[in-house]
Amino acid sequence: MGLPPLNESLQQSDVPLDVEFAPYSILAPLKQRAPLVFSSPHSGRAYPPDFLALTRLQPAAMRRSEDAFIDDVFGAAPELGAPLLRAHFPRAYVDVNREAYELDPTMFADPLPPHANTTSPRVAAGLGTIPRVVATGEEIYGRPLSLADAERRIENYYIPYHEALKGLIDRTVARFGCCLLVDCHSMPSIGGPMDTDSGLKRLDAVLGDCHGSSCAPFVTDTAERAMAALGFRVARNNPYAGGFTTRHYGRPQRGTHALQIEFNRVLYMDEIKIEPKSGLDELKSRVRRLIEALMAMDTRRLLPL
Repeated sequence: MGLPPLNESLQQSDVPLDVEFAPYSILAPLKQRAPLVFSSPHSGRAYPPDFLALTRLQPAAMRRSEDAFIDDVFGAAPELGAPLLRAHFPRAYVDVNREAYELDPTMFADPLPPHANTTSPRVAAGLGTIPRVVATGEEIYGRPLSLADAERRIENYYIPYHEALKGLIDRTVARFGCCLLVDCHSMPSIGGPMDTDSGLKRLDAVLGDCHGSSCAPFVTDTAERAMAALGFRVARNNPYAGGFTTRHYGRPQRGTHALQIEFNRVLYMDEIKIEPKSGLDELKSRVRRLIEALMAMDTRRLLPL
């Protein structure tokens, strides 16, 4: 099922998008030409009715947690020969760039199961698998949630997304002997209240490779050189070194590599209105050339050690 359109009412008056939808879609190339897979876990913009009934916030406030339009920014990947997986559900509802049960016990009326990770820095910041706050630090809920609600979200959204992602990686490895996962994100132009660079202006892009552990060094080097040649000001691992997806799937010794790419939202969108700006087309063109550079790598260097 394709991604539900961001309809005019949501853009103009923040009326929530009330539709039934699949948790994700895969934009597949006619033929996969290289061992690359692209994922966009935070660009979902279809807000389930059960979520809208629980939240105390207006949709405009929740939408500032989205990596809005980043699936469009990387939209050339399938045409160039690599699959693109994109979530339909919003990050504020369930965050697939976390462990499955990275949960804050203060959010729930019921005790959490023993396997829940309740002490991670992300939980402490309110940004666990079921986020407590949006990017601006505002509380999402006015009352405790049930554990059953969290489990439904994990079963119906989180697990299917990761099953799809693992399937793409496994099929790529089966065909090419290796895989590079590019996890696609965007970031606010200024560090938020819960960030290490709070209040500071950010560069154009950040490459996260978990400080060199999630992919072979030449992958990050290739991406950085290509982005610099395209005019981007790029940082490595600061303020984002890579999330759960990068850490979990990045196993260079096994031939699976993961690189997180964050683009500054000021390059292509109005961060307050959550609307694309004229810079979107230019960014898409530059990112297309970045994808071409990654596809042109000597992928034999991605093979297991």
